[in-house]
Amino acid sequence: MDAWLDALSQPHGSPGGGAASGVMLGIATSLMGMVAAYTPDDPTASDCGDRLARERREALEAVEADGIVSARFGAALALPAEDPDRDERVREGAVDAAESVAKLGMIGVALVSDARVLAAAGNPHLAVDLAVAVEALRAGLSGTALNLRANLQIARSHDAPPSRLASLEAGVTRLSDAGRRLSQLAEELSSRVD
Repeated sequence: MDAWLDALSQPHGSPGGGAASGVMLGIATSLMGMVAAYTPDDPTASDCGDRLARERREALEAVEADGIVSARFGAALALPAEDPDRDERVREGAVDAAESVAKLGMIGVALVSDARVLAAAGNPHLAVDLAVAVEALRAGLSGTALNLRANLQIARSHDAPPSRLASLEAGVTRLSDAGRRLSQLAEELSSRVD
């Protein structure tokens, strides 16, 4: 973890904000997995724990892939303005980066239903751990939404065809909706630990 955090602090953008958001999703899945594991007698929570293990692997694989995409995007942005290939490479890099972070975001959106399941069925003694998981999930979703919007803005400013961006723009709405649902859940969980 120390090496990854050191890499994150360096001025090369890989890993960057998208990968950091994905790590927040990984933290959320791990904490929710712990809550599920502490609820062994509830089959709903056990099923949720199995899903969370898969989702954590997906999130971490997506984080790795995002780092590669971010490096290519950063290289495109670093090209001199007079380079004849710059606009095309920035456009493609921005779209690829948007697709990458949207994938991370959709993993996060799927986690919202798992958080709700655990809020209803999870071990009540771990309400604070679930509350921390929900906050990590909120941060991950918010970060992916910010990155997605920024990448889309760059893609549009470099003349990416709207047809390539439509589904990604819809992803911003899905992320915002999921964030609102998580805010409500965070309030419910907060009242349990006060």
